[in-house]
Amino acid sequence: MKRGAIFDMDGTLFDTEKLYRQAWLDVAEEFGEEKNYDLPTAISGSNLGEASYRIIRRFYPNIDVEAYLERVLVEVRAASEKNLELMTGVKEILEFFKAAGVKMAVASSAPVATIEKNLVRANLRGYFEVVVGGDLVLHGKPAPDIFLLAAKNLNLPSGDCYIFEDSLNGIRSAAAAGGVAVMIPDQVQPTEEIKKLCAAVFPNLNEARLAIERGDI
Repeated sequence: MKRGAIFDMDGTLFDTEKLYRQAWLDVAEEFGEEKNYDLPTAISGSNLGEASYRIIRRFYPNIDVEAYLERVLVEVRAASEKNLELMTGVKEILEFFKAAGVKMAVASSAPVATIEKNLVRANLRGYFEVVVGGDLVLHGKPAPDIFLLAAKNLNLPSGDCYIFEDSLNGIRSAAAAGGVAVMIPDQVQPTEEIKKLCAAVFPNLNEARLAIERGDI
């Protein structure tokens, strides 16, 4: 078993990726644009910096990117405050790793303050030694920076860490960091390219936990 486990947040720990997906589409209409269903997939896992700006401009060249992004975040925050649901198997895998002495981190493109707030609300903060947000790295996913920093702060090589992700950009980032990339698909299924980057793909974290218990990964 690896000595570290790093978790993405949206769509991996919390069932919030669907909130972002809906907000990207609904807010576009508010700004007078047609819904582009390819945008949520393209931007999923990216941080809220220049990478996201470039993606938004690609799909909506005439939109006020900063205002659009801020409106999306307002919508997602409001929805998640009403109902912050855990993904299947979260508590079980965290308890499993805790009992096994595996050090854990959250590495999400969201700002640290948002991650901390969500973890506290869900009573999960005590499981994690390290929290890394997109506001702590220069290059967001699919660059490896965020996972490299999380592993460094755990005092472990990235190759000694499972990295759990739901997004295509997240898996690209995890693989580039040299971690054991484990995909738990949420809104998007892995492509052939992504499957080659994964150590394994599971329908939920419970199945991932069982595979780790068996020594399969």
